[in-house]
Amino acid sequence: MNTMNHKGYTARIEFDERDNIFVGRVLGVRSIISFHGETVTELRREFETAIEDYLLDCAEQGLAPEKPVSGKIMLRVPPEVHGAALVAAQASGKSLNQWATEALKNAAH
Repeated sequence: MNTMNHKGYTARIEFDERDNIFVGRVLGVRSIISFHGETVTELRREFETAIEDYLLDCAEQGLAPEKPVSGKIMLRVPPEVHGAALVAAQASGKSLNQWATEALKNAAH
């Protein structure tokens, strides 16, 4: 997956072969923030403009902009998975949070 980052926001980038343009969509927020460009330079400019416009709109409306992530994840897993993860964490000398953070980081990259 190709991505771009600006001010803590990440966008997924795809190429639209039919229209011969790059298309981007900001990930991790409920608001739909999309943009496009014919070149990488134009795409980057449009992405940055989209984020700046979003932040300005939020400020004008007195709303806090959505942050892409809070750093908190709530998971529901079967008890046997929870138990196995806890044992694996303890066996490696880590807290379940530290162990899960490493597991998620490795899986995401």
